[in-house]
Amino acid sequence: MTQPHLPADAPALPPPPAAPAVQSQGHGRPKQPPLTRVWRGRSDDPRWARPAFLGLLLVVALAYLWNLSASGYANSFYSAAVQAGSQSWKAMFFGSLDSANAITVDKPPASLWPMALSVRIFGLGSWAILVPQVLMGVATAGVLYAAVRRRFSAAAGLLTVAAFALTPVAALMFRFNNPDALLALLMTVTVYCVLRGMENGRTKWLVWAGVAVGLAFLAKTLQAFLILPPLAVLYAVFAPGRPLKRIGQLLLSGLAMVVAGGWWVAVVELWPASSRPYIGGSQNNSFLELTFGYNGLGRINGEETGSVGGGGGGMGGGGSQWGETGIDRMFNSEIGSQISWLLPAALLLLVAGVVVTWKARRTDTARAAFLAWGGSLVMTMVVFSFMAGIFHQYYTVALAPYAAALVGMGASVLWEERARFTASAALGVTVAVTAVWSYVLLNRTPDYVPWLRWVILVGGVGAGLGIAVAGRLNRQLALGAVGVGLVTALAGPTAYTISTLDTGHSGSIVTAGPAGASMMGGRGGGPGGGEGGMRGGGMQPPGQGQQNGQGQQGQQGQQPGQGGQGQQGGGMGQPPTGGMPGQGQNQGQGQNQGRGNGKQQGGAGTMPGAAGMGERGGAGGMGGLLNGAQVSAKAKALVEKNADDYTWAAAAIGSQNAASYQLSTGKPVMAIGGFNGSDPSPTLAQFKSYVEDGKIHYFIGGGMGGTGGGSGSASKIQSWVEKNYTKVTVGSATFYDLTQPKS
Repeated sequence: MTQPHLPADAPALPPPPAAPAVQSQGHGRPKQPPLTRVWRGRSDDPRWARPAFLGLLLVVALAYLWNLSASGYANSFYSAAVQAGSQSWKAMFFGSLDSANAITVDKPPASLWPMALSVRIFGLGSWAILVPQVLMGVATAGVLYAAVRRRFSAAAGLLTVAAFALTPVAALMFRFNNPDALLALLMTVTVYCVLRGMENGRTKWLVWAGVAVGLAFLAKTLQAFLILPPLAVLYAVFAPGRPLKRIGQLLLSGLAMVVAGGWWVAVVELWPASSRPYIGGSQNNSFLELTFGYNGLGRINGEETGSVGGGGGGMGGGGSQWGETGIDRMFNSEIGSQISWLLPAALLLLVAGVVVTWKARRTDTARAAFLAWGGSLVMTMVVFSFMAGIFHQYYTVALAPYAAALVGMGASVLWEERARFTASAALGVTVAVTAVWSYVLLNRTPDYVPWLRWVILVGGVGAGLGIAVAGRLNRQLALGAVGVGLVTALAGPTAYTISTLDTGHSGSIVTAGPAGASMMGGRGGGPGGGEGGMRGGGMQPPGQGQQNGQGQQGQQGQQPGQGGQGQQGGGMGQPPTGGMPGQGQNQGQGQNQGRGNGKQQGGAGTMPGAAGMGERGGAGGMGGLLNGAQVSAKAKALVEKNADDYTWAAAAIGSQNAASYQLSTGKPVMAIGGFNGSDPSPTLAQFKSYVEDGKIHYFIGGGMGGTGGGSGSASKIQSWVEKNYTKVTVGSATFYDLTQPKS
């Protein structure tokens, strides 16, 4: 049964009766058998509601499992850490990149734990790594339905699930092995728990919300805290109970958050540094420094020591080296196609929902739901829009659950109030605006299903007009207009989602949708830039690859999926902190061509850009910053030779380079300098000690060389090795045998 909603001039109503009925089958109701309850759902639901929900979850699961193995190891940076965790419990606990525990990833390890356990059980493979991410997507959809259905209709819950699952960036990240999948799930659980607490003021739900935020912190540190201000204010003002009780509950929730997220931090900080891995991404081997610096305030102001560009901050004037900043960032050509399809609708329906419930009683749960999901959406959008530090398009998956919930709830409220022209007109305008915005987004990739944008525009505007006068139409015509409006609203993101599901994605920066859908490139990027486009592996940050130009690769040759330091906008490209070792001014041997066809060509040959992986020319076998290296059979055999006699079979500069060899051989490979090659781990003295003790067999030539700033340990190590040890060439790959010093 649909819960009633309040017009602006209606008297206050008592709390809805549905919430207690869900919590217990008592209170005079016969208790249903467990299987019947699972299939039938709530006794006041339509008989079709629960089967439709379960069927929709099954469709989401099957869709997200489709073509899953096409992504291979996806982000090899995290896959290597998953592999290490499956081989060593210590590596799993710390989130180490290798089972010998040289250095960790630059995030806390919670997101790695489910994948590492899966690999322990099923063995290393694409499905074992990525299926846990798919299950997180299905779980997020389930929590969204439960949250919306408790106060609104079953139809609202189903619309919410559809809007969420068909968001392109959600289809991307719940099939990928970055931390964002777990973060989005836990943020959704947090909002659900807060809303449960607001139904009756029970403390346990606030405590569970705190636990969810604490665990989310262990997935992606401070991003987990973005929604805390709006949720805390919401509970303090609108929850039932006395003010002092509400404040006390919030304090208990904060304590639960500190315990749930702080135990691991305390263990790491108290653990002797000499017997644990170096904290990747930090410059002082401190997780707290990583949290508040590189992964914290540095993301806001752009001062990220050890990052690409050396923590130079933003570009000023509304832009940063990670793309345009500003209030329209979520809608621009870099980000819009990933998340913004339903954002205008979500924002319009947020306003409508608050207006409809404005004069309800203080503890009204419908208004609380709009404020909870809406506050979370707006807060996260604002931070994302203005952060000057590292920002990737896929971060926006955090917005998908919030926007979907607002769409489901808002459409339900306005449809129930359609007898009032203001409500039906608001819903009609929302549908029409969504159609127009879908047209704009689809027009940015005019060669992808070119007819679709016109069908959506005409059908959506027409449906919007019909819905606006739905209160004056007969039931069949009104439902027909709603059906057309629903199809046109979801057709655009569905098309991009299908393209996403049908394409493998790998590397560090991935984007959803067809070729050219998202063009990241500082102040010069954007669709229509033509030859700078990449598929699958995503776009390079400025200074990392070709943007709007026919960029040329440096002396190290081609690095597919990254493009190296190329010409940008017709000018001579140069790394932000100067040339890489052996690369000089990047006037070299290979050319990078990415004309939106997913192919990239270089001196060593042609590679599929969608795979983000390919043969490297020049120094060969050298991993890039954003993608791993392709390991030939001969190189694999060389690294595996007598590997068990060493702590590390090899060492390489940069995590992606090391990860590729580790995943290929199954042997620990030391990542010198961490992800960017800029972490001061190991120092030259430490590396010399490892070599003298016979702990490392090979040094893999090439790598990033510490381009992100920091101590320059990686460059010093590379120079020392090249000067003192014998060079071994296997195909296009270069190794140095650390057991064979030069005479």
